[in-house]
Amino acid sequence: MKGASHPTEAQPEWMRRQERSNLAILRLMVWISLSFGRRAGRIVLHGIATYFVLFAPAARRASRAYLRKVLGRWAGWRDGYRHVFSFASTIHDRIYLLNDRFDVFDVEVVGDKALLEQLQKQPGALLMGAHLGSFEVLRAMGRGKKGLRVAMLMYEQNARKLNATLSAINPKAMQDIIALGRLESMLEVRDKLDEGFLVGMLADRSLGDDATLNVDFLGETAAFPLGPWRMAAMLKRPVFLMAGLYLGGNRYQLHFEPLADFSQIERGGRDAAIKGAVQAYANSLARLCKLAPYNWFNFFDFWKP
Repeated sequence: MKGASHPTEAQPEWMRRQERSNLAILRLMVWISLSFGRRAGRIVLHGIATYFVLFAPAARRASRAYLRKVLGRWAGWRDGYRHVFSFASTIHDRIYLLNDRFDVFDVEVVGDKALLEQLQKQPGALLMGAHLGSFEVLRAMGRGKKGLRVAMLMYEQNARKLNATLSAINPKAMQDIIALGRLESMLEVRDKLDEGFLVGMLADRSLGDDATLNVDFLGETAAFPLGPWRMAAMLKRPVFLMAGLYLGGNRYQLHFEPLADFSQIERGGRDAAIKGAVQAYANSLARLCKLAPYNWFNFFDFWKP
């Protein structure tokens, strides 16, 4: 992958940021959380959130800029702390979700009727997510609901990082991840869809050389990648928005919304359909951000040209 080892200015800001992670600390958190319970594990989260609010100034500025847009007011230290703590909470909850501890959470599902009806007509569908809330809620609910299988599509570098994280939490959770950037990736996605899988991907970030489309998002122009939508058009599949919003405590709200059905669109109308789908996606994200403003986990200048 271009620039995977040595970030360059050609890459977007989110790729140039070094992720702050430590698998030894993660394994310790897993042990504490599974041995002493979720409440004990969450005590540690307050210290982690405080550290990042105090010692990650670039992320704090990006958080404040986003929160001012979505809240419509000045975002202070309390807002910044709540933003980071929400992010830390969703990461911590992966420990339980990936270990099939669904009993720990109260999850409300919104909009699944349309998705299930679509799956009755045609096996498989694409789910477009974002760095909004928790994707693990979807994967866990998929495993918990008979007949609903979920695979995740992501860039190869991110897949390696996620696999290392999942291995630290639960080695059995490393299945059904398809890495982009290989010749056989599209064929693997097609096969999963034909088998009736829901194939999810995060469609709010691009690589440096990805084609993007500028659309309105929270009142300003932002660039969204076109790659996921071109794939959906090539595969001629319906596309749904997915988002697992964290509502505080042990509560999540899992959203599904129909965005486009490329199985019904002829080749000549694809470009217009893709543009419409990207704007519909951005509109839905904006609405969900306003519904749960501390769930947007892009801690960089998302609107930077």
